[in-house]
Amino acid sequence: MQKVLVVEDDRGIADFVRLELEHEGFSVVSAESGRTALSVYEKEDPDIILLDIMLPELSGLEVLRRIRKISHVPVILVTARDETYDKVNGLDAGADDYIAKPFEIEELLARMRAVMRRAADAQGIPSELRVKNLEINLGKMEVLLEGQPVDLSRTEFLLLKTLVGHKNTVLSRDTIISEVWGSNHYIEENSVDVYVRYLRSKIDEKSNEEYISTVRGSGYIVKDTD
Repeated sequence: MQKVLVVEDDRGIADFVRLELEHEGFSVVSAESGRTALSVYEKEDPDIILLDIMLPELSGLEVLRRIRKISHVPVILVTARDETYDKVNGLDAGADDYIAKPFEIEELLARMRAVMRRAADAQGIPSELRVKNLEINLGKMEVLLEGQPVDLSRTEFLLLKTLVGHKNTVLSRDTIISEVWGSNHYIEENSVDVYVRYLRSKIDEKSNEEYISTVRGSGYIVKDTD
């Protein structure tokens, strides 16, 4: 599960963003000041940061400059002022993108996917996963089975990505829960079985081929026969 650090001193905005991101399957940690943001960043090691420019103690730009001395983690600046000055200073300080308040959550998610995709490409992380006749586009969150799109929920997509990303390896239900829902979420093990059934109905049954195999007493595995 990808972790987002939301740095925002407006509690209402922070809570709104947290709820929306958690609904989309992200793990969210937060900070309300610049100094706290640096502390939370060091402790939590997030995959992406949403960083407000106007913060108490340290400005968002100063937080960004300090983080850029030690990390290339994707950072999207959030500002109440859609001004060229803020944009230029933010990009010069190392921001990957910016978004002005008020914003639609769909636009924020699109920008997050874009900067995370670019970061993955720069690090040589594959943007696609393949097994047999199944293709997973990680950036677009699209799945093709024998060239045809498969309609999956976000949880189904994350589950499939986890299984295929660890193909030829048996994953226990506990491991799957940690990867898909996060270690801080209480999810019963039988929830994994339910979502595996959903995936099988959309992939295995349509292809008449077993993609997800059950290893009795252990968990699940996707085997690559190529």
